[in-house]
Amino acid sequence: QVQLVESGGGLVQAGGSLTLSCAASGSISSINNMGWYRQAPGKQRELVAAVSDGGITNYEDSVKGRFTISRDNAKNTLYLQMNSLKPEDTAIYYCNAPLWDGAAWHHYWGQGTQVTVSS
Repeated sequence: QVQLVESGGGLVQAGGSLTLSCAASGSISSINNMGWYRQAPGKQRELVAAVSDGGITNYEDSVKGRFTISRDNAKNTLYLQMNSLKPEDTAIYYCNAPLWDGAAWHHYWGQGTQVTVSS
């Protein structure tokens, strides 16, 4: 198991920046494809960005070129640098860690951090 705690959300004007952090309770070095998801009111949770244990990244189309996901395995922390924020980025952002127990995948989530972008 792993516990995840997000931080760094807040209120920012359009065009501004925020950096989200996700601190894990244990080592993340072997966890593949850790990711950031977001859920806006009335919408489904969607994948924003993911990073493999080897550092390969992928992004949802609307955030490409604006968001950067990274991980620091020594600090057991996942980051999401968000630049050029838009009102449509407003959502609760969640950190996700998928773990394989030899028989099934288990997805662990943080409590979420609110990001609000004003126009």
